[in-house]
Amino acid sequence: MDKSLSETQSVCLKQTQMPGSAALFTDFLYRFERVSGFYHHPPDVAKIAEVARGIQLPPPRRAALVAALRAQNASGGDATAENLNLLAGPDTVVVATGQQVGLFGGPVFALYKALTAIELAKSLCAAGQPAVAVFWMATEDHDLAEIDHTWLLDAKGKAVRVQGAATHHEGEPVGALAIEDTALPALRAHLDGLPYADEAVALAAENYPDRVSFRDGFRGLLNHLVRDDGLIFLDPMDPAIRRLAAPLFEQALDEDDDLNRLLLERCAALEDAGYHTQVRVTDETSLLFRFDDDRRIAMKRVPNGYEQAGRLFSTDDLRQEVASQPQRFSPNVLLRPVTQDFLLPTVAYIAGPAEIAYLAQAEVLYERLLGRMPLVLPRLSLTVLDSRAHRLLNRYALAAADCFQAESDLRAQIATQLVPAAVDKQLKASEALIEKALADAHRPLLSFDPTLGQALDNSSKKMRYQFAKIRSKAAAESLRRDSRAAGDAACLANLIYPERNPQERLFSVMSFLARYGDGFVDSVREAVRPACLDHQILTL
Repeated sequence: MDKSLSETQSVCLKQTQMPGSAALFTDFLYRFERVSGFYHHPPDVAKIAEVARGIQLPPPRRAALVAALRAQNASGGDATAENLNLLAGPDTVVVATGQQVGLFGGPVFALYKALTAIELAKSLCAAGQPAVAVFWMATEDHDLAEIDHTWLLDAKGKAVRVQGAATHHEGEPVGALAIEDTALPALRAHLDGLPYADEAVALAAENYPDRVSFRDGFRGLLNHLVRDDGLIFLDPMDPAIRRLAAPLFEQALDEDDDLNRLLLERCAALEDAGYHTQVRVTDETSLLFRFDDDRRIAMKRVPNGYEQAGRLFSTDDLRQEVASQPQRFSPNVLLRPVTQDFLLPTVAYIAGPAEIAYLAQAEVLYERLLGRMPLVLPRLSLTVLDSRAHRLLNRYALAAADCFQAESDLRAQIATQLVPAAVDKQLKASEALIEKALADAHRPLLSFDPTLGQALDNSSKKMRYQFAKIRSKAAAESLRRDSRAAGDAACLANLIYPERNPQERLFSVMSFLARYGDGFVDSVREAVRPACLDHQILTL
């Protein structure tokens, strides 16, 4: 594929301008003093040296970790092998990130996470701090519906859902599942006609052969896209990784009462501060799942132990089982990042908005179980525009942020730009005259009889409403007469806010590879600035 693209343009939006941004996330980014009690460090790359000094990974654990990762990354290439050698060194730190192993790479922000971690690790190495990037694949998750499909921006500019298929039993981890239908024909059909469709489909076919697992397909595709960067992949289902995590699981069992109390207190503190809690915690919440007949089943805390699917276990029973069969246990969503950073010498974690929110809860586990927490930084947040979209924004005097709304609302906003200049000028002039007349009448009426002033206020509201209705009808008629405008609105909505989601959270990377080739990855890499907390609009 072509490695070069034309000159790119980039502008930034505050995350507060993005739809659905939670207050906890935006305060973490821009008003850290409000949330400082919920996190160890502000999102400031200047803090990395300080965080690195607090990392102490015992040499035997580091050696066992590197051995396990060498086995997992045997086909990763020379750059990955070199980074594994670097990780074996006592002073090397990790920039970690991760994601579910979605079909065809899942939403494109998985690539953005990987590139953010890679570029930060490179900058640390350049500054004299040995560092490598590690990608934690969420292979333990058991919700197939979250990963068995992908969304594409097809050759006609429409959002389409492509569905894969796999046989799955309730509670079964999805990472190792064989994909029985990889949906390659549908991928090919929807991308056909785009400049690099053949290369993109060939890449997908290479990494998603018949009955490949979700884990291996995801890893192969992402590794190809960053093949020269030495990204290290970590599969937590590996028994060797489970053995390394066993001491943490035992500690979590031993201190379960205190940990549950701390989590409940943290949830209450977040809610008292006006924030939401990303993960629900109750008195029954256990930090561990237990595998039973290959199914990952939640345990519940009960008096004197735990209950799982009707069976009762004492804490001692589970502790002995963790010691002898650690592969039978898995952390819940709040213990997972702590497990990651128990295993890895993590100096920074590259996270999405939801992760940053639940890390405010997990912070109490970090403090109690590790006594440290990595620096948390937001992943690259990006909307990609093509030249046509850029032209349309200019044509209709829109900002990209205007497109984060329903298509019907966007059409209405575009319609206001289509009213003939003479009509628009007269409407504005008439509106100004009406406002002046109402104001002139209001003062004497109010002095003469306050009730008449109030009556005029009520009538004024109706008059303004009717005038606005006329203006809206004029815009709608202008839109009806401009046959291309509705299509332009659909184009912008489908590209920027498809299915009422930010583009990065819906479309697969395949949509962009088919349009821009491998040059897309290079352009995204250039947009990575770990110190930037904002959302970027990138025009290619």
